[in-house]
Amino acid sequence: MTANSTVTIADIMQTSAVIPVLVIEDAALARPLAEALVAGGLRVLEVTLRTGAALEAIAEMKKVPGAIVGAGTVVNTQQFARVRDAGAEFIVSPGLTERLATPIIESGVPFLPGIANAADIMTGLDLGLTHFKFFPAEANGGLKALKALAAPFYQCSFCPTGGITEASAPDWLAFKPVLCVGGSWVTGGTMAEIEIKARAANALRG
Repeated sequence: MTANSTVTIADIMQTSAVIPVLVIEDAALARPLAEALVAGGLRVLEVTLRTGAALEAIAEMKKVPGAIVGAGTVVNTQQFARVRDAGAEFIVSPGLTERLATPIIESGVPFLPGIANAADIMTGLDLGLTHFKFFPAEANGGLKALKALAAPFYQCSFCPTGGITEASAPDWLAFKPVLCVGGSWVTGGTMAEIEIKARAANALRG
């Protein structure tokens, strides 16, 4: 998948029930981690830009057949340029600004911006966007808050992230506008244990 691909953010969001949110400190672990997650059925991987190893981790994970590797915690255009050069196949941001969104949209790289309220969604709609990350999901009022937001914005779809657990994920996924959830609970333990967690997470949609 490359920029200007016909694959959309909607396609990516519907690939797996859970998008693992990955904070990778050691790039040497990136490829085996991706292999375990993909083997468990979680093909869409979000590598957050919270560590110095993130760009190398993206490059390593892209070597895994079937993996769709994106960059998360992208907050400015300089970061976007770096992750694009590293081969990120989609971009996730914790918030939404026109300055960041415009070059990403123009590039053709699938984009999932964070929203927290109606004004954020309206900004996204003005930019031609209809798919959003609801963040931080639990701190922002949880599923009840998203249901209230989604009602007037019936054309929008969401990926709640932030505080989602294996126990709470099925409730979120049962809400039709939610195409997937972001979570970090699948990443702990050995690679064999991570594969088992990934398999269970991928089955949550039912």
